[in-house]
Amino acid sequence: MPADFSRSRRVGELIQRELATLLTREVKDPRLSLISITAVDVTRDMGLAKVFYTVIDTNIDDKQFNEHKKQVQEGLKKASDFLRYELGQRIKLRVVPNLDFRYDESVIRGAQLTQLIDSAIADDKDRNTD
Repeated sequence: MPADFSRSRRVGELIQRELATLLTREVKDPRLSLISITAVDVTRDMGLAKVFYTVIDTNIDDKQFNEHKKQVQEGLKKASDFLRYELGQRIKLRVVPNLDFRYDESVIRGAQLTQLIDSAIADDKDRNTD
């Protein structure tokens, strides 16, 4: 694997750690209190960082969840310049990448697949006990 890709990966991991710290300690927006940064993909030229996040709050129904997800996206968009500036202060890079926040659907898909597997196992047990 070329060195560019490993550097991009290392920078992405560093940005992920710093963003998690910034979101918990520095950002005062209540919309951003219950999110988790799941991954950061940085382009080879360090111009763009795709920041994948998920919403932790699971005590709401689907309609409220979708509205909450929109509010979180708006909060992240509003805070992106501040976060980029703070990243520039904490991480010594020649170019601090622009932050593109994207909701990570993989956590929800994983939970759905787990439920499907559990229900299939339960159905199989019911058939075998009969």
